[in-house]
Amino acid sequence: GDWNSVLQLLADMAYHQVESNTITYSAAVSAAEKGREWTLALQLLVEMAVRRVEANTITYNAAISACEKGNEWGQALQLLLDTADRYVEVNTITYSAAVSACEKGQQWIKAFQLLTEMTAVLVEAGIVTYNAAVSACEKSEEWEQ
Repeated sequence: GDWNSVLQLLADMAYHQVESNTITYSAAVSAAEKGREWTLALQLLVEMAVRRVEANTITYNAAISACEKGNEWGQALQLLLDTADRYVEVNTITYSAAVSACEKGQQWIKAFQLLTEMTAVLVEAGIVTYNAAVSACEKSEEWEQ
């Protein structure tokens, strides 16, 4: 996941007039996430929209995770909202990344709202999701929830 190499590859593709697609951009967003470059991940999403390249679940999961690693819980939640507007299917990974972002931001109420939302949209919460929610409570010293 050397994100600089991925950016260079995207630039080379554009230079040689090779069309980028969802897979290309998802790999780039994933590399940005692994490099803890949340702003780059968001820039890539914008670039996808401008170039009319459709983002998918993998793209959004990586972008939300990048925001989580950058302690940007508000951005992570905004991306989660964007998935509905763009008709992108969400899954356990999507929500787990968003709950983890809330946990890092000590947003225990938001973390629990996401758990409730998961039930409503029929997405199963995994152990990672529950651990992040419990950790959010612990960090906020809210054990009575």
